[in-house]
Amino acid sequence: MARVVSRLDTRGLICPMPVIRTQEHIKQLAAGDELEVVATDPGALHDIPAWCRVHGHQVLDTLEDATEVTVRIRIGT
Repeated sequence: MARVVSRLDTRGLICPMPVIRTQEHIKQLAAGDELEVVATDPGALHDIPAWCRVHGHQVLDTLEDATEVTVRIRIGT
């Protein structure tokens, strides 16, 4: 089966909504799929990876620029 790469735009949302939207979106994906979350809330750079560690998902990389953060996740089992 092909790996699904999905993108979730949470720009404009503040804590805890980027994490909640990430959690909801991941329910639609299968193990091994990848999700890229884009946010303007700088807290998402720490909150989403922390949530992933607790729930068994792998953070592939993070990126932060002047206005946005991006977290790329591989969905765990």
